[in-house]
Amino acid sequence: MPSKEKKSKKTAPESIYVNRELSWLAFNNRVLLEAADHRVPLLERLKFLMIYQSNLEEFYRVRIGILTHRDLLAPDKGDPVSGMLPAEQITEALRVTREQQALMESVWKEIRDELRANNVDVLDFKKISKVDELMSKKLFGDIRDLLQPQMIGMDQPLPFLWNGETNIVAFLGRGTEQKLCFIPLHRIPAYQSFEIDGCQKIAPTAQLVRHFLPLLLKKETIIQAAIVDVTRNADVFFSSMEDRADDDFRHKVSGMLSKRKREMPVRVRIIGKLTDPARALLIRKLRVPENRVFSQTVPFDLSFRSCIGLPAEFRYPERRPARDIGLKKGEYFSYIQKKDLLLSFPFQSMAPFVDLIYEAADNPDVQSIKITLYRMSGSSKVAAALAYAVDRGKDVLCLLELRARFDEQNNIDYSEMLEDAGCRVVYGLPEHKVHSKLCVITLRHGDAVSRITQVGTGNYNEVTSEQYTDLSLITAREEIGREAEEAFAALEKGEIPPEMHSLWIAPLSFKSRVMEMLDREIAKGEDGRVAIKVNSLNNREIMDKLIECSQAGVRVELFIRGICSLRPGVPGMTDNITVVSVIGRWLEHSRIYSFGEGPDQRLFIGSGDLLNRNLERRVEAFMEAVTPDTREQLNAILDALRNDREKSWHMLSDGTYILEKDSENTSSQEALYRYFSVRKVSLKEPSSNNNSGETAPDTETRSKGGLLGWLRRLKKP
Repeated sequence: MPSKEKKSKKTAPESIYVNRELSWLAFNNRVLLEAADHRVPLLERLKFLMIYQSNLEEFYRVRIGILTHRDLLAPDKGDPVSGMLPAEQITEALRVTREQQALMESVWKEIRDELRANNVDVLDFKKISKVDELMSKKLFGDIRDLLQPQMIGMDQPLPFLWNGETNIVAFLGRGTEQKLCFIPLHRIPAYQSFEIDGCQKIAPTAQLVRHFLPLLLKKETIIQAAIVDVTRNADVFFSSMEDRADDDFRHKVSGMLSKRKREMPVRVRIIGKLTDPARALLIRKLRVPENRVFSQTVPFDLSFRSCIGLPAEFRYPERRPARDIGLKKGEYFSYIQKKDLLLSFPFQSMAPFVDLIYEAADNPDVQSIKITLYRMSGSSKVAAALAYAVDRGKDVLCLLELRARFDEQNNIDYSEMLEDAGCRVVYGLPEHKVHSKLCVITLRHGDAVSRITQVGTGNYNEVTSEQYTDLSLITAREEIGREAEEAFAALEKGEIPPEMHSLWIAPLSFKSRVMEMLDREIAKGEDGRVAIKVNSLNNREIMDKLIECSQAGVRVELFIRGICSLRPGVPGMTDNITVVSVIGRWLEHSRIYSFGEGPDQRLFIGSGDLLNRNLERRVEAFMEAVTPDTREQLNAILDALRNDREKSWHMLSDGTYILEKDSENTSSQEALYRYFSVRKVSLKEPSSNNNSGETAPDTETRSKGGLLGWLRRLKKP
């Protein structure tokens, strides 16, 4: 333990920091290692392999795309944390990806062999039996008419290959008569399946088509063929954001999506061997550097997992979110006006929040509902509830962030549907994405005004609420509601919310408050305590302040799932800092900030991580948990993370991670499922709020068709 004597502050050397991109790749490697873990059920291992590949595709589209642009525009400008230049970061990311690919191939081989041992055979067309080939030939015949070969001369430009679209590329002819053939597969199911003698056979479509090319191209001489997938840059910017509040902004976002589809390739993947000249020709025509081309045997698309009919033991044990928290429809307002309510997903359902919106719609005292929307499910119950509230005469304001990456089109569609329903829809700020999860319900009783405010760590998305660990804190505290109204008033005018006191609203009231809280703990020396649970950390100012905490003797616990650019345990610098990353069946997504302990402890939840973007370029919202009940629950989460010796990876002082594999039944996620799934709240006094006559439809009715279904029912005579 450090001495209580005051120590001189040391300057942090660059080596104490980890580059953001390399830290993220290390996180994705932990996902891959979960796929390699034999303690994980077989089909869940296959799912982790799918997630690893999906994560990597997004990394190349976004992060390598950004670095590619930076290398063109500012090649000599280094990363502010690690100092690495854009080209250096790209080179190192490519090297790490190739290192991980060897493990990916090994994991896939193990999973495929174990599937085969359990009568699920993912066909290898190099070693296919005669019976399997006959059945596969029939499957090929079923899709043959859907295939559209495109022929070009060797000196002609390639047809456009869309991002993420699997293509068969074949070299045809002899001598000077050679030509290329491209067969896109994007409109065809990714796999075909059949059964023989109790064994399920799965034929990935790309491999199936490649194998039976001679049947498709009967008149051609096929020299060689491969399966190709192109990853394109998604780092596309708006030329102007001034017209964000009208239909023209939706048009601009649509235009950006169209442009993104045609951006330059940042990675190419190939399945199948090509001769060196053929490979070189293909790479040259794709205009991608050789070092960004990866050859693999793992299918690009592993979605056939969903059709595998293995027994339940090959999956995680069933864990359904608890829908009943002890409150019935019509009781939420009465409870929240007395006590704060905390919901913990996926252990508890999002249904109580949806019911709260319906209760607000039916309450005659409710004047308005205001909410920020970032990502919604395809058939959103939250959107349906907001549409119902409009129909019940409420003023509903939806701040819908159209720039939620890869959800832009979904949000454009919802903006139109919500407007059609009668909601007032506004968009994000010119230079700041609105990433907050904030909702305020305003009531008027005569001349008196009261509010119910909700702050969350995750999106209003029923699908991801069952896949991610997130928190939703709901309160009737007047100072919180008043500041939430102020935040919406600013956002409606296209302004950054002003500095707040009770709510932390980034960018003006987040980083400064965190720094104040850290200084508060530094003043306590060895009695100081900090525990932070976020997804990512790379802000230099925050990291330097955490180093200062450690040097003052403050014990700092960082629970960071993904990017962590600060190394713990470095002598004289981060001796008192620990970093833990939990990788489990659910994606860790909640954000908790704890400063101090015991009665002196202050606890906050909110939507933002400690990345530069969250602190400086996004609107985020945070609320303090002040009631004994909500504080107890947040501390239960932190305690479960501290006690996890099964799914927690510990970062070492050199930046690598280790997993303790000898501690079964300590999973924090399983412990929290047991804790929250049976947790109930009670309302001692009956509610009289829901007295407006017609009531909202029940949960089952509301779940059918989401917003569109509800709108159709509203329009019926």
